[in-house]
Amino acid sequence: MNRPLKVLLAATLIAVTTVLVPAGTASAAPLDSTNGFLVDPDSVPNTWVAQHPTDSRAATIKAQIGDYPIAKWFTSSSGPTIGTAVGGYVGRGANAGKLPILVAYNLPGRDACGGHSSGGAASDAAYRTWISAFASAIGTRPAVVVIEPDAFGDYSCMTSAQISARNALLNFAVDQFATRATNTWAYLDAGNAGWVAAGQMATYLRNAGVARIRGFAVNVANYYTTAQSITYANAVNASLGGAKPFVIDTSRNGNGHNGQWCNPPGRKLGTRPQVGGGAEMLLWIKTVGTSDGLCGIAPTVPAGTFSPDLAMRLISGT
Repeated sequence: MNRPLKVLLAATLIAVTTVLVPAGTASAAPLDSTNGFLVDPDSVPNTWVAQHPTDSRAATIKAQIGDYPIAKWFTSSSGPTIGTAVGGYVGRGANAGKLPILVAYNLPGRDACGGHSSGGAASDAAYRTWISAFASAIGTRPAVVVIEPDAFGDYSCMTSAQISARNALLNFAVDQFATRATNTWAYLDAGNAGWVAAGQMATYLRNAGVARIRGFAVNVANYYTTAQSITYANAVNASLGGAKPFVIDTSRNGNGHNGQWCNPPGRKLGTRPQVGGGAEMLLWIKTVGTSDGLCGIAPTVPAGTFSPDLAMRLISGT
């Protein structure tokens, strides 16, 4: 879990490259990290393209979005069993010599404030079973996992008892990845630069056990610039009293934040996934082109549903 990132990524490329980076010498050879991440041919945007081959937008969406690595989100509806779904996806990465990026998104009472993405596991016990199977299915294979977007941002809309219960579940999730998925680079979601004050977020992360995993993620599904996100993450780290690695979601931050969170106009694709760039990784964590809810410029598109119009707007920045 603590190996240098380039060593971890290089390990996934053994089948497709003759350049090997010895353990403990991560700087010995450069790595083109974009080629190191798994591009899912069955991602939501790619599935839409495959189903609409004659649509005039299909080729552009494929070239500008589908051909790049996007995190795959797993929920209570992810296949017949979560173990089968996660194991199959991580196995695809291992077979291709690519590093898969996954999101665990199934906390009970999810999205307590916004409500657009409400749902999650039916009970705390069901969640424990689910997240344990998730981590076990990864096993010793390399992966990147972002743990439970929205989890801390919801606290302002929850009772003390609900917060305590959620915090217990997050600690349980952390322990599953720490012990069952030992080559996973796991990151607790830490909201964004405009949501929870950095000092408070550090307290949330500390209480949820961030010390036991790789680090935290910022700007998931949001629009704050990479520079703003770096500043925020560094402030969180300062409050944590150390230098915990972090990743940034750049999937929609190319034009920054305009004060709206739900399908705002004028947003744009950000920096494509890479190692470095001011964070440990810049990633496309939000599924690019999917709706935030019945709002903004997609008032008839439910949360999580792909919209070619939204995708094209992100490509053009309109």
